[in-house]
Amino acid sequence: MFNDWRRVLALSGKALGAILFCEAVGLLAAWVTQTSVTTWYPTLTKPSFTPPNWVFAPAWTTLYALMGVAAFLVWRCGPDRTRVRTALTAFGLQLAANAGWSFAFFGARSPALGLVVILGLWGLLAWTMDRFFRVRPVAGWLLVPYLAWVTYALALNAAIWGLN
Repeated sequence: MFNDWRRVLALSGKALGAILFCEAVGLLAAWVTQTSVTTWYPTLTKPSFTPPNWVFAPAWTTLYALMGVAAFLVWRCGPDRTRVRTALTAFGLQLAANAGWSFAFFGARSPALGLVVILGLWGLLAWTMDRFFRVRPVAGWLLVPYLAWVTYALALNAAIWGLN
């Protein structure tokens, strides 16, 4: 019985680690955006469907947590398996593109570069979801809100680019 609890605690720690890793990527993105959000971003012409600024932090915090849980669930299926490694590789690439978007849009202050990066992110995320669904369907479903948000962000980025 004691060994079962140790195993549960070990797995819980790994799940928490996956979530915290994804949240750390979010903190890096927030750090990159912080100056531009208060100086450059307010000067841009934005479309009518732009959400209020306060929406972004809770939305991204939730999405990064879901990403961490999804990645953990896939990893639990056996990191030595080719399908799992492929899925986690796709996940890592989309997570890097996710952070890259903040550097492109806010860091470089370039809606055009942001649009290029978010198009790549969308494709990498679609690939990741496909791989996750093949390994552990619930992990794929956990990424659906993220894909919806990235699709919305892509439309918002494209509109900002078009208006400016």
